[in-house]
Amino acid sequence: MEKWLYVMTIKKGKTYNKVTKAVITRHVENLRNLDADGKIVLCGPLKGYPGVAGMVIFKTQSYEEAEALCKLEPLVAEGYATYTLAALQVADKENNYLL
Repeated sequence: MEKWLYVMTIKKGKTYNKVTKAVITRHVENLRNLDADGKIVLCGPLKGYPGVAGMVIFKTQSYEEAEALCKLEPLVAEGYATYTLAALQVADKENNYLL
């Protein structure tokens, strides 16, 4: 059976430098809620990638569900950032690394 994860890359927008502690608090609360719902595998900031704030790896039923979650991310919804979303096919020992 194919397994998929969805990788959101959060890209800094033109107003990202105006992000406040309140915005970050809403962002973190969103992550907490998604984690509590079992929708996040991994998330965090990225260093060394200019213009990129971080990433979130979603475990959802579909690409469309992951995209809906991206649009609800406060940094995106409030206009501080944009995002890209990629589907990642999981290769692991259970599927013999897709051999």
